[in-house]
Amino acid sequence: MNPRLAFLVLAFSILSGCATLPPGSGAPKSVSVAIADPQATALGQEVERSARQHPGYSGFRVLSAGVDGFLARAQMANAAQRTLDLQYFILRGDETGRLLADAVQRAAERGVRVRVLIDDGDTVASDEKIIALNADPHIEVRIFNPFVYRGHLKLVRAVEFMLSSSRLDYRMHNKLFVADNAVALIGGRNIGDQYFQVDPGLQFADDDVFAAGPIVKELSATFDDYWNSAIAIPAEALAGGKAAGASSTGSRNALAEHREPAKAGATDYAGRIALGEPLAGMLSEKSPLVWARAQLVCDSPEKKRVEKGWMVGRLMHRSVAKAVEAVQSELLMITPYLIPGQEGMQMFKDLRQRNVQVRILTNSLESSTMLAAQAGYMHYRIPLLETGVELYEVRSLLGDARGSGESATMSRYGNYSLHAKIFVFDRKKLFIGSMNFDQRSMHLNTEIGLIIESPVLAEQMAARFDAMVKPVNAYKVALRPAEGGGPSSLAWRTQEGASVVDYGTEPARSDTQRIEAKVLTVLPLDKEL
Repeated sequence: MNPRLAFLVLAFSILSGCATLPPGSGAPKSVSVAIADPQATALGQEVERSARQHPGYSGFRVLSAGVDGFLARAQMANAAQRTLDLQYFILRGDETGRLLADAVQRAAERGVRVRVLIDDGDTVASDEKIIALNADPHIEVRIFNPFVYRGHLKLVRAVEFMLSSSRLDYRMHNKLFVADNAVALIGGRNIGDQYFQVDPGLQFADDDVFAAGPIVKELSATFDDYWNSAIAIPAEALAGGKAAGASSTGSRNALAEHREPAKAGATDYAGRIALGEPLAGMLSEKSPLVWARAQLVCDSPEKKRVEKGWMVGRLMHRSVAKAVEAVQSELLMITPYLIPGQEGMQMFKDLRQRNVQVRILTNSLESSTMLAAQAGYMHYRIPLLETGVELYEVRSLLGDARGSGESATMSRYGNYSLHAKIFVFDRKKLFIGSMNFDQRSMHLNTEIGLIIESPVLAEQMAARFDAMVKPVNAYKVALRPAEGGGPSSLAWRTQEGASVVDYGTEPARSDTQRIEAKVLTVLPLDKEL
């Protein structure tokens, strides 16, 4: 579409009052829910055999290696017999994204009902791929809180955001993959090469937790809530959707074009999917699951209205805060973005007053991919250190890849960035999910996660934390004593080769990156970060 025409159409839509509700809100859509009898499927039967030995508990295994997160999803899609539910903030159309889409489409061809729910915050480059999936009669795609404009011009999209920011600033950040209502993956990973640590240009350190047993039905219930919410709009109700006719030649051609790249490349990944691991090992107990009690923590789809007191619902940050406040001796926190705000700072002060050790791993400036979030975090470093919090910032080039989730080969590229969201409470239980410790996750995005009562998993994640904060992998941030009555400053200690190195200037990829971050610190962006 011509940029000027696109802008005029957009402006007309907004001025006509369409900005108060998502486009397509009035379109008809069916209500659907998870299957009630997962034990009737092969996956359900395998889980049931193990679950009988652990009544009242669910089985879990954390997948820290990016390639395992990818393989587990593809294998779950291949194993599904009746339903697949996918809920994501980002779904890329890159190599792993196409392979997963191919597995999902093959499941649909077998008669599996597939529901895909995608947030619209990052679909500008993927809209056609999402619509192509929707062309399959067994796949239904819904878009959470969509933009009016469906084209690729980022400027037009930015203008729409400015004109309708009160609506469009509200995003669905959940990540969930459920097969046959029997097994699920939940955590911080989106769908794309970066999140599976197979892209040399950027590797996000992240974690999924594989779940089986009673907790899966609870996870499916949250998916149903979002899927059937008023803000989840059928893709066919948006411009370019299935309304033109899912059975048309054009739609079938689009679907075929979408699948072709998946057949043409990534033969190594395709071969590894066929080997069956890690899914087969987790189901057979060859790679045993940890059976434990767990609490699902999740925001309501209408979180914004719940926070304002307009309706009753769930706010997950309250449950996570209660778990943090109950800590007696040690809190370990891994979060890519750290903007605690007044509430978070008070929480850390209260913990330190009780002599609770608080250790936090977050991104360094050099490893950050979100400069605005990094600039917001920079305001809190000195106050956190003065409170007695131990602060570590991950390096983009790791000295030791063990525990990082990526291969030594990928580590050599020096493009490592933290994306995991894990809290360990007294090494007895842990939180893992989609929620960063920032204002956006607390108040502007919907989130989901699990609090698992397992010393075994908590110790595993504590070991992962300890591996990541080793001097060869992270900078330990410290206060430098004030000189001549001046303000305190920061120092960054790390290990390079056999030498311990102290930096008085913040490590960064370039002087330009430092300057850009410094400029952003001046802007009052905390509530948006």
